[in-house]
This record gives sequence, structure tokens and C-alpha cells, in this order.
Amino acid sequence: MSQSLVFIVIASYFLLLLLISYLTSRKTDDLTFYTANRQSPWYLVAFGMVGASLSGVTFISVPGEVGNSSWNYLQFVMGNMVGYAVIAMILIPLFYRLHLISIYEYLRDRFGPKAYLSGSVIFLVSQTIGASFRLFLAATVLQIAFFDAYNIPFFVTVLTTATLIWIYTYKGGIKTIVWTDTLQTTFLLLAVIISIVIISQQLDLNVGKLTSVIQESPLSTVFEWDPLSNKNFFKMFFAGVFITITMNGLDQNVMQKNLTCKDQKEAKKNILWFSISFFISNLFFLSLGVLLYYFAAQNNIAIPESTDELYPILALDHFGTLAGITFLLGIIAAAFSSADSALTALTTSFCVDIMKLPTKRHLNQKATRLKVHIGFTVLIFLVIVVFDLLNDSSVVSAVFKAAGFTYGPLLGLFAFGLSNKLTVKDKWVPAICLASPVICFILDSHSAAWFGGYQFGFEILLVNGALTYLGLLLAIKR
Repeated sequence: MSQSLVFIVIASYFLLLLLISYLTSRKTDDLTFYTANRQSPWYLVAFGMVGASLSGVTFISVPGEVGNSSWNYLQFVMGNMVGYAVIAMILIPLFYRLHLISIYEYLRDRFGPKAYLSGSVIFLVSQTIGASFRLFLAATVLQIAFFDAYNIPFFVTVLTTATLIWIYTYKGGIKTIVWTDTLQTTFLLLAVIISIVIISQQLDLNVGKLTSVIQESPLSTVFEWDPLSNKNFFKMFFAGVFITITMNGLDQNVMQKNLTCKDQKEAKKNILWFSISFFISNLFFLSLGVLLYYFAAQNNIAIPESTDELYPILALDHFGTLAGITFLLGIIAAAFSSADSALTALTTSFCVDIMKLPTKRHLNQKATRLKVHIGFTVLIFLVIVVFDLLNDSSVVSAVFKAAGFTYGPLLGLFAFGLSNKLTVKDKWVPAICLASPVICFILDSHSAAWFGGYQFGFEILLVNGALTYLGLLLAIKR
């Protein structure tokens, strides 16, 4: 792809986002940024959430990972479906009944101000690192695809992308995100579908042959029963259940979109249809993974050492201009649909949970929120620059993994609050929320040596939540 074509694609995409931002941010009030005035069509939210859930990491990694672990990832997705059912049946009714803007307001009502602050800070730290990591990957792709050709420094690439995200989200907030996510989901899925179509055309495979290639491939194996494997069915399934509950149901970034529906009935319908769409989308990603390896074998193309590079190499160098364009749009869409909603959720949580802004009518609501929004944009930019300065992918991945450990206390807090009516000593909650992930990080680092070769996978989240739950039991008021 020529550099001028890449520029036209990227520029056109962002102009489209800005147009959507302009159209959705008219006639807004102070609550529009946080809740979209609870007027979002459920089907729009459901479709848009697919793109937000399939991050840039998933977009590139899932097809490539098929070469290492076949379709084992589908076991995790099966667990996701159960997790979404729990969200729809338990969490959605709770949050709508309490009329929450930030879901962490529940912790204040259930435990006290220290628990409320703990939940909010956990989210702010985790989401800042997570959003920065995903945007870092997207900026890296843009750097290689366009900015390197003009010797533009990486920090300028990051600053440009972060600024563009701020521009199209600063006014409409979550209302704009609901609509831009729909656009981004469309491009993401279009990239996968067009890639599959091009593979079928180049290899002269009709629908029947294409299906046979996928079904008969050893890379389509779903289930793993080895108890010591990180890909064991029970590990991945139950991890899928609880990670979905925690990182979707207890995450302001995701739940803020669900809470824009007009009532809990429509929000439940949104979750149901989103989960079905999410499952089908992952089937497409996994099918594409099998076909990428089949295509490479048929054309004697060497598999890169990092499987994450397989899809980008084939899409940009072997599938033709159309596939290259849609791939570029897909990776941008996947990354930005995660980053833009994260930026909005971070602003919401800080304004509502930390500053209590909606209750402070003496302050200029829009001006204050604008400053917070700018602040988080700058913070994410700085974190990405630090990632780049580290120049060590293993260190960056470790930081991202460490951020994931902080979601365990949220699982423990909400599970404790919903499962009983016991009261706890609120002052001890921050210490419990800090101790649990630290203990889990140590256990995860030494599990093979301490537990006869056993290695934790996603299920470390359950241990984390259980330790938090136990800590809260020890802190109950007598």
C-alpha cells in the first residue's frame, strides 16, 4: 500500500468519526456525557459493544494464536456467555434500580466511603494502564504503516492519535461512543470477512471447501482436558465466566454503555444479543486463524516467529489493496473503540466518584469535566511514551498483566456485597484490596515451583476475588 493511500484511509476514517461526534453532541446537557440521557437504542449498543470487546490485541492475536493453541480460546468464550447471562440477570437490575451514574456508587451504599474510593481507584489504575497498552499497539501499527516513512517520531504519532480521540469524545461523551462503536464494529468485522473471502478466491475454495478446510484442520480442536495445562477446559470456562462478570459487569467502561439504554428491560435485551454477536464474531476470528495458516502453507510463506505478525503480514503484503485497507481500518477501529470508551469512562469515574462533580452545582460542570478529560488524555499519552521508552515488550506485557490483577478485588467486593447482608469495617477495605492482588501476583510467579508444575491461567482472578472475600469476612463488624 502506498503511503498516500494509507494517509487517505486514516484521514477519511477520522473525518467520519468527527462527523458522528458533531451530529451526536448537539443539544446535550450535563448528564449526556455520562449517561446519554438513557436514550440509546439497545440494538445499537449491542452491536457497538462487539467492537469494544474485541480489542486491537484480540484482532491481531486471536487468529495468530490458533497456530499455538488451536481453538482452545473458544472454551473461554463459552464461559463468557454464562458471564453475560449473570450480568443481565443480576447486575443490570441492580444498577438500574439504584439509578447509578458510576457503578462504584453501589460500594459506597453497601460498605462505606473507603470501599467506594477503593473500587474507583482500582478501576482508574487498571483502565489507564489497559487503555494505554491497547492504544500503544494501535499507534505502533500506524507508525509502521505510515509515520515511519516520513521519519515522524513515535511520540508524535501517539500525541496525534490521543488528540483525535479527545476531539471526537470531549463533548458528546458516551452518547458519541455508542454511535462510533457501531461504526468501528462494522469495520472490524468487515476486515475479517473480506480477508476470508480473499483467501477463498485466491485458493479457489467455494463455501463447502472452505468449511471443510476449517473443520478438518487439526488447528480447529476446541477442548483441552490436561489438568496441568493453562488451556484446560475447566480453567478456561470458569475463568471466562468470572472474567466476563468482573471485566464487563464490574467495569465502568463497559457498564456505562449498558446504562445508556432507557430501562433495564432494554439493557437486558442488549446484553443477550450482544453476547450472541460476540460468540459468532469469535467464530469468525478463529476460522480466519485456520485459513491464515492454510493460506501460508499453500503459498510456502514462512510463519513469523511471533504469531501476532501473521495476520498483518498476509493482509498487507499478500491479500491485495482492498484487504490491506480493511485490515488497517480494522486494527484502528479495534484499538480506538477500546481507547475512546476508556477515556470517557475514566473521565466519568473521576468526575462522579472522586470529585462528586454532579452534586457540586456551584462549579461549572462542563468546564470542570473538560479539564478532567484533557487530564486523562495527557496521562494516557505519558503512559504510552513510558511504554515506548522501556523498549521491552515483555516488561510492557507484564505491566498490562499486573493491571489485570487489580480486577480481583472488585469481584470480591461485589460478590460479598450481593451474597450477604453483613457489614464490614470500612477502614480496612483499602488494605484488603491492596493485599489480595499482591498475594496473587506472588502465587502466580511461583506456582510451577510451589505446586508441582501447576501454572495459573485466567483462574488466578478467582483466587484474587476469593482472597478479597475472605479478607472482608475477617473485617466484619462484630
